[in-house]
Amino acid sequence: VQLQASGGGLVQAGGSLRLSCAVSGRTINRYNIGWFRQAPGKEREFVVAIRWSGSITRYQDSVKGRFTISRDNAKNTIYLQMNNLKPEDTAVYYCALDSGRSVAVTDAQSYDYWGQGTQVTVSS
Repeated sequence: VQLQASGGGLVQAGGSLRLSCAVSGRTINRYNIGWFRQAPGKEREFVVAIRWSGSITRYQDSVKGRFTISRDNAKNTIYLQMNNLKPEDTAVYYCALDSGRSVAVTDAQSYDYWGQGTQVTVSS
């Protein structure tokens, strides 16, 4: 199983980025897929997840109304559209797959496959 995250970069505050997570070795509509992020000096934190059923979890409070997760089953890819980016969104963003379909989808420990991460830097 491999997850390939891409789409990060340097953007000014107020700008947008779309992250992609291409999954191979598993069909994404059978598993939970989550996005997490880790800022320098901070612990990894949950952003949002999409369950195998297609339902979407709650978003982290700080990204509500600005980030949107989506899934393209034909491409076996998960997206994270990030709008109105803020400097505090600066972090390495990771996608992860939960092969056990855990109910604890906000818990990083539920995920057993991780992508390599993509850096998002938002300048003020």
